[in-house]
Amino acid sequence: MSGQSITDRIAAAQHSMTGSAISKAVCKATTHEISGPKKKHLDYLIHCTNEMNVSVPQLADTLFERTANSSWVVVFKALITTHHLMMYGNERFIQYLASRNTLFNLNNFLDKGALQGYDMSTFIRRYSRYLNEKALSYRLVAVDFTKMKRGIDGVMRTMNTEKLIKTLPIIQNQLDALLDFQANPNELTNGVINAAFMLLFKDSIRLFAAYNEGVINLLEKYFDMKKNQCKDALDIYKKFLYRMTKLSEFLKVAEQVGIDQGDIPDLTQAPSSLLEALEQHLASLEGKKTKDFSADTRANTLSSAVSSLSNTGMSFSRMDEKEKQQALEEEQARLQALKQDQRLKEIGMQTPSASPTMQPMSSANNHNSSMDPFC
Repeated sequence: MSGQSITDRIAAAQHSMTGSAISKAVCKATTHEISGPKKKHLDYLIHCTNEMNVSVPQLADTLFERTANSSWVVVFKALITTHHLMMYGNERFIQYLASRNTLFNLNNFLDKGALQGYDMSTFIRRYSRYLNEKALSYRLVAVDFTKMKRGIDGVMRTMNTEKLIKTLPIIQNQLDALLDFQANPNELTNGVINAAFMLLFKDSIRLFAAYNEGVINLLEKYFDMKKNQCKDALDIYKKFLYRMTKLSEFLKVAEQVGIDQGDIPDLTQAPSSLLEALEQHLASLEGKKTKDFSADTRANTLSSAVSSLSNTGMSFSRMDEKEKQQALEEEQARLQALKQDQRLKEIGMQTPSASPTMQPMSSANNHNSSMDPFC
């Protein structure tokens, strides 16, 4: 099925008649057309999240209503739109989602009546679980891990031991939900699932960057921890190594489906000798007989590990800078378009011979011609 369906057009017309611009924009972003939501509709909805007179609960509830649709295309696009707003919208959008007791209840969703319905329904169930987990993470720590300040003075690098041991498992759970999407290149067969995968790819980089920095902090504190803290920290580190391997597999899929290799970070694992040093230190605290590690050997092993993980962090930072530059260029292009609209408006006002019947668009409408999500 291509293009907007009759149902899409009727729904959009109904929202036009009732004057609900938000509902109409959501409807336009979540049509039956098998392609990702259009940028102009997403941009408009992002703009809405920044307007204080716009009801975020109404916007979110409208998206939730779209996930009650029987079509996998509509439901998938509603999830993609929600994810996009969580990433790029005003923070009050994800704050509202985090405040709700329930979000998406799509564990049993299945579209039996459409081409690709069975396959895409599987990914809808997985994707909705990730978005639920992303909102839950925000509820638990009051911050979006993908947006937190990073670097040597960042949130995860400066966190104290007790809070760090509580926070890292929350990141682990969110990353697990993301990696459980488990799409291989042969399953990324249409614009809808591809749009979801791209958002997951971007989240995976930022999420793992925070995770990586937390683990660096954990390792730097490890040999000064109490026994129970060392036990928890060692378990966290072992799980981190497993998730690094899983992320590497996820990034290989990204490369195979056409994401530029320059956009894919390098993952550098710490030397295996570090794990042995961590295990031996814990064993010594538990009073067990252990291999003797000199202070110099331990310090060198730790330094090498931190250096390796820091290199991974630098790779993530390069990805961030590239995306920021792209966003800046898009914003400059948008501002240039607005200036062009303003110049056209001024020219129109300076043309007295123009007949009113020849000016069907007001200055406001002329401005909105590039912003209106329904054009």
